[in-house]
Amino acid sequence: MYDENVPVLIVGGGPVGLSTAVFLGRHGIRSLLVEKRADTSLLPRAPGLQARTMELFRAAGLGKEIRALEIGDSHPFFEGGILRVNTFSEIVDAEVLEAPSLDGPAISPERVMGCGQDRYEVVLAEKARELGCEVRFASRLRSIEQDDDGVTAQVEDVRTGVVRTIRAGYLVGADGAGSSVRRALGVSRSGRGTVFNALSIYFRAPELEEILADRPFILCYATAGGTMTGLSRLHGRDPWLAAPVYHPEKGESPADFTDERCVEIVRTASGKPDMHVEIMAKVPWEGSQLVAEHFRVGRVFLAGDAAHVHPPAGGFGANTGIHDAHNLAWKLAATLHGWAGAELLDTYHDERHAVGEAMAEQAMVRNRIRHGHASDEVRARMVDDIIITLGYRYRSQAVVTEEYRPVLTAPLELTGEPGTRAPHLWLERDGERLSTIDLFWDSFVLLTGPEGTAWQEAADRLAGRTAVPLRVVRIGAGGDYAAVDGDWAAAFGVSARGAVLVRPDAFVAWRSGDGQPGPEKVLADVLDQAAGTATVAAMAR
Repeated sequence: MYDENVPVLIVGGGPVGLSTAVFLGRHGIRSLLVEKRADTSLLPRAPGLQARTMELFRAAGLGKEIRALEIGDSHPFFEGGILRVNTFSEIVDAEVLEAPSLDGPAISPERVMGCGQDRYEVVLAEKARELGCEVRFASRLRSIEQDDDGVTAQVEDVRTGVVRTIRAGYLVGADGAGSSVRRALGVSRSGRGTVFNALSIYFRAPELEEILADRPFILCYATAGGTMTGLSRLHGRDPWLAAPVYHPEKGESPADFTDERCVEIVRTASGKPDMHVEIMAKVPWEGSQLVAEHFRVGRVFLAGDAAHVHPPAGGFGANTGIHDAHNLAWKLAATLHGWAGAELLDTYHDERHAVGEAMAEQAMVRNRIRHGHASDEVRARMVDDIIITLGYRYRSQAVVTEEYRPVLTAPLELTGEPGTRAPHLWLERDGERLSTIDLFWDSFVLLTGPEGTAWQEAADRLAGRTAVPLRVVRIGAGGDYAAVDGDWAAAFGVSARGAVLVRPDAFVAWRSGDGQPGPEKVLADVLDQAAGTATVAAMAR
């Protein structure tokens, strides 16, 4: 009846789909990925990798491989911010539109990095295969049907026309803004829709580097000639990427942008009318804001642009999608390994839908500012990039929340509050140095100190009696690790007798500021909630 059977079928082989395959494979879950393109991307899109994204790649065991793709030191470009000029030749007098905070040694063990997806997709695909995923290009989804036990998909080989029937336990739609998976599910989207149209022009122009006079920037907008043209340099400069805006309401279309016209647009924006320009590729796209009403429908999940699209201002798109993949992967793995309850998968929508809406709104705020349409009220809604990329908060049944806080709350507070990413603190053992972030991947981790013996003993007893993976890490004198600088308990908002439970995705599930009576029962109840199961507490009784 079925040609193939697989635990997870992933539709879409861009950064989000490939990351999903990598993260699942790292958790020991086999998957099949189908992608309609013939191969990985040939164009350097999505060139800004956030610190949190690099943390996820680090945890998945390919941080060094991704970092090795960086051309020189791309960090100064991020520090240059977002600029606006009349022409690029006037960049010494550029207006600074945004100067975002993006990382910092006290916040993360990683830093932002510039690299086009044409390079990092190759590494992701190789790692996915290494971890047991079959990556199948030139394969198009024809249809999906699901029942209580799984999903049945029809997948066509684009080259031969052969259609295969694939049965999967779960399906992840990571197939972009025009997602065939989302359409098949009938999931609607809400938002402002298309807010502008643009054309990505990839080109070579050796003289442009001299014109820019070594000025670092993330993105620079030129307004000369009445066409707003953004120039990116995060992915390198061979080719360069420029993106002029066009107006369909005025009768303009991508077909109007011949190579000759694109050369003139680049020359006008540069301020050097005789500059040599070689056009490499042209790709039309829409700047839209739309968020799917549901990120989960039964056994099918939406991630990345299939779930939420927004203008590229802020560079949140691919990064947010990769974060979707990470959140979903550990929950799918927990379910397939048999230790999570059914409710855990529901928390994917609860957590990531709220984040997707917040990201989309912040991208719109930045878009209006950059296009000169922002009122004071709109500007007041903008929060710093570091909060958006590292400081977002989860609220769901998998988090024992102390109080309600908005998804994006200024200023940045990574202090061990449940629902936030665990604080970064350097630790040391036997001369080995690592971050607290490196402690979290395949289990729940209970952090405690030398005075938290009652919590440690309770967790050790529970760990021996439940399928939910739980381990204890003691930090401090006589513990598993010593804090290199600072007090771990203070960093996580607890006393020396307190404890913090951290999820496999490095988000805090619960904390106790001090000791409590009956610690085993307390931990069992908390673990039940965080894992979506009702078995742990029963064992503790």
